[in-house]
Amino acid sequence: MRGQRESRATGVGSRVMGPVAQPTSTAKRGVHRRRFWRGFKVPAWILAVLVVVVARSSLADHYEVPSGSMLPTVRIGDHVLVSKLAYGIRAPFIGFVDQFGGPSRADVVVLESPENGIVLLKRVIAVPGDTVSVRDGKLWLNGHDIAVVRDHGELRELVGETHAISLAEGGGPNFGPITIPSGKYLVLGDNRGDSRDGRYFGLVDRRAIFGRAFRIYWRNGGPAWEKL
Repeated sequence: MRGQRESRATGVGSRVMGPVAQPTSTAKRGVHRRRFWRGFKVPAWILAVLVVVVARSSLADHYEVPSGSMLPTVRIGDHVLVSKLAYGIRAPFIGFVDQFGGPSRADVVVLESPENGIVLLKRVIAVPGDTVSVRDGKLWLNGHDIAVVRDHGELRELVGETHAISLAEGGGPNFGPITIPSGKYLVLGDNRGDSRDGRYFGLVDRRAIFGRAFRIYWRNGGPAWEKL
């Protein structure tokens, strides 16, 4: 019996003292990587910058208007809010990764100029499939002249949602008639006689339209909340 107890003890001891498996080089690399990432901390300011970049590219942004091409609707120095989700999902440095329905007639949009790449604020006047022409600053759309009425001393154009226009500087150059092809849009300024718009640089590609301007939030040096 004593020998049996010693034998069992020896057996247990052999299991404890047996050779220990050594980690492979792959396992060692995994351990080192985990230790590195546990010790790695992204500075708060970098995270803040990333959040701002993603938000401004994909969600919403704001712009200060430098010219009078959208008078009387938008004035020089106005600050406007722009929805970047109005027409699709954009990723930083890539552009649209998914597109929703395109802009509608009368939407005020932010776009990249086909001429020089600068950012512009204009109004969508004609969408794919429309036949449009401009004469003396007034529109003919799909065979109908678009009414312009005077309301409280302001000219208002009855296309899409009724909006103000100005012919104080004349009507600007004539344009068309032209049928808008798929993926293209005609944009004009509300200040028809003083706006460098689609009558000069042509139709705008769908992907060049960043988002929809929907509010003026700063005007004349103070807060505002005017719908566009």
